[in-house]
Formats: sequence, C-alpha cells, structure tokens
Amino acid sequence: MSKQGLVLVLGGVAAGAALVFGYAELSSRTAEPPAMVSAVQATEPAAAEPAAAETRAVPATRTELQLSFAPVVKSVTPSVVNVYATTISQRATSPFLDDPFFQRFFGGDGPFMDSRPQKSQSLGSGVIVDGAGVILTNHHVIEGATDIRVSTNNGHEYPVDLVLDDPKTDLAVLKVKDAKGATFPALAFADSDQLEVGDLVLAIGNPFGVGQTVTSGIVSALARTGVESSNYEFFIQTDAAINPGNSGGALVDLQGRLVGVNTAIVSRSGGSVGIGFAIPANMAKLVAETGIAGGALVRPWFGARMQPVTADLADSLGLGQARGALISEIAPGGPAEKAGFADGDVILAVDGFNIEQPSAFDFRLATKPVGATADLQYFRAGKTEDKIITLEAPPGTAKPVTVSGNTRFAGTTVETVTPAVAQELGLPYDTHAVVVRGIESGSPADDMGLRAGDLIISLNGDATDDAERFGKLANDRPQSWRVVLQRGGRIVRAEVSG
Repeated sequence: MSKQGLVLVLGGVAAGAALVFGYAELSSRTAEPPAMVSAVQATEPAAAEPAAAETRAVPATRTELQLSFAPVVKSVTPSVVNVYATTISQRATSPFLDDPFFQRFFGGDGPFMDSRPQKSQSLGSGVIVDGAGVILTNHHVIEGATDIRVSTNNGHEYPVDLVLDDPKTDLAVLKVKDAKGATFPALAFADSDQLEVGDLVLAIGNPFGVGQTVTSGIVSALARTGVESSNYEFFIQTDAAINPGNSGGALVDLQGRLVGVNTAIVSRSGGSVGIGFAIPANMAKLVAETGIAGGALVRPWFGARMQPVTADLADSLGLGQARGALISEIAPGGPAEKAGFADGDVILAVDGFNIEQPSAFDFRLATKPVGATADLQYFRAGKTEDKIITLEAPPGTAKPVTVSGNTRFAGTTVETVTPAVAQELGLPYDTHAVVVRGIESGSPADDMGLRAGDLIISLNGDATDDAERFGKLANDRPQSWRVVLQRGGRIVRAEVSG
C-alpha cells in the first residue's frame, strides 16, 4: 500500500458501505448519513503545469496578513447546497448470509432476505453554476439514486432531475425540477489553468452532515493522478480540510470563483489529514455547459495509444528529459494517422501547456469541444515540430443498449466496442464484440453469471459486434444459448438453457 494511505472518494449513495482493507463502517442505513463509496491506493503524482504568466506578490504588511475571508464566504456560501441521494434495495436479515457455507445451502434468497424495499440515503454537496437552478456534484454522490434532493443554505429544499451523469470525470449535473421562476445564486468559473501552488483557496461543503462548513488552505500541488479510477485525472491538491460529505462541494479562490469541485481525500482514519483533491474548474465547466445545453457529452478522440517517457526511453530517443506522451500505437484511419503522426512521436505540449505524461494529454483534449483545434508540439527524430489538428468525435459512437423482457439476458447493458472503446479497455483496435457495461442485481443476466467488463463475441454462432444487434439476438427464444465471451483475457464458451 502507498505510504500516503488510502484515497477515499467522499460522499455517496450506498449508505453503510464500509471501506476496504478492513476499515470499519462509517455510516449506517439511517435518515441522512454521510458515506464513503470506494477506496483505492494512491500512486505517484504527475508533474505540475508550468506557472501562469500572471505576476503575484506576497503580503507586505501585518495589515494585509490580517484580512478576513468573511466577505468571500458571504458571497459564495449561498451557491453551495447539500445533496441528498436515496437508493432502494433489499436487506439481508441474517448476519450469516455472507458466510460461504451458509450461501451454499440458502443462496441469496429465501426467508433470510427481507423482500420489503429498504431505503438508504447518503449526503454530499453541490455547487450552483447557473441561475436557473443547475447544480454540479460528483457522480459517486448520486450513483444509483432513485430520488435526489438538494437543500440550500437558507433552508429551502428542492427535488432535482439528473440531466447529465459522467462517471469518466466523476461529475454529474442536476437541475431543480420546479424553480417557480426563482433565480439561484450561481458561482462563476475561474480559469483553473491560472492556479499556482501556494494560492489560497476555501473549501465549502457539508462534512459528516454537521452543516455547511468553510475551511481554508492553499493549493498544495497541481496535476495529481492516481487518485480515483476515473478516466480523466488531473486533480488540484489542497490542504483545506475536506471530509466525507464534502464531495461535490466548492473549492473557490479569494475572488469567490469556482476553481474546483471537491472529490476525494487521502486518509487512514476517514477524516482529513490535509491531502484533498478537487476536479479542476476547466473540466467541470465543460460538463456543466453540456448539461445546461441539454446535449450529449462527446469528447475528442486522438486515435492513438500513449505511454509515459521513462529515463531510458528519453535517452534512446535523444529527448534529454523524461517527459511527454510517447505514441505507441496508431488507430488505422483515426485522427492521429490522418494528421501524420507516427509510432515513436512524443507529444510535448498542447496549446502551450507542457505534457509531462499521457494523463495530461488526455485532460487537455477532454477540456476542448469537438470541432475545435489544438496546437500539438511533438518530438520526432531529434527535432521539435508543431502541428495544428482539428478535434474529432470518436468513430461509431453509439448509446449503450439495455436488454429487458423475458430473456436470459434481461438486465444486461452492453456497448459496441468501437476503436475508442477498445482503446479505453486496452483492447486491439480491430476488436469485434460488445462489452458488458452493467448487470442489474438479481436479474436473469446476473443469475446466469455475466459480469461487467465481459466481452460477448457471439450468441448461438451469430457475431455480436454491435449493441443493437446483440439486443435483437438476446430477445430470441431458443431452447439453449451458446455464448462465447472473453473474460480477463481468456475465451469462455458456455451453454445455458433458453
């Protein structure tokens, strides 16, 4: 385990969820408990972005040091809300249900399961980013929720709709259902690229459900990675105290602008030890604007696999310094190939921002819209060159398909493995299959043993290289199913009754 301890994703839906590695439960299924939803090991951080051009000055007099944060706090706290997310599930009535010997005879059903739905509620925070009642929070705060409500710091409570959910950034966009003409106090976005290590920031949220709380600190580091399992990691690190329940809350500068959305901490105890992380405002702004516009979130795709540049690679390439994102494979016909890039090229900068490793490149492209241009500086054969490319959407983008009805595959959500999905999953670009994105608990697909992440290659000899085609095949009524799938890199062939 990393010397830093555990990285805890704060706030969430599954109230009563315990941390892994033997940590005790931090909440139970009560009315409004905060909850942890996951824990992962931390890894080494990425290098920070280059300093902004803006000139800064340290306080010169005692009077300047004695200034209060109160004016900033008064202006921003009305824009931070509490988020209550409710889920409904079944609850085991016997403590022995987790015992393998017990499960052998009774399974997960029967008299030891309470068939009555059980409500669980968790608490997080959110930030109003539009006067019409649009709110940013974390995906893990509202994940799986059947009902979401927010309350403002003046005590008003509102039901909200989930208008955009983006697990890849761990962000979600909510909107007040019936604002009745009300205008909500919204925070303006700052340019998070202008942040510097040492800048003063305030964190605002509802830690442990005690009520709205403001803490102060500085920006401790930039461009941190290895914090969450999200696809786009480029976190702001701060020592402003962040605790369970702060997830989705605001990280603001002393001008009262939103610089980040609080999302995780490193902790062994479950409380703040001065290492917290926030999603940069430039990423959050793109997600919020897409939610406000009511569109689908489509990110640019470069069409190349990349790897970090090690010291040995830098020496062999004549680069002189271990930095950048090395192109290791080009997708045939993809944007990178069309732009003339090749295996072995090293991307050094995007729009003037240094790229220290592949995660920085992914972040820079993910904060730009499809159709925009990007200026890429790259190293090839001992020379540094520039190329301007137009950013394209991934090819063959399609919505996931969820199978329902009277079929063994009911409860399965699948997605076509396009070249972009193949890159995400670490598969060859020419993979022809559908990937299982989710399995509904207790569904026929769950009983059959399908798992999220399975690649389904064929059903009864028919290729399943398209989600829509899989949905049609899955609703056939054969006497039995011959399923070919790939799991953990191994091909599995199984036959089950129809």
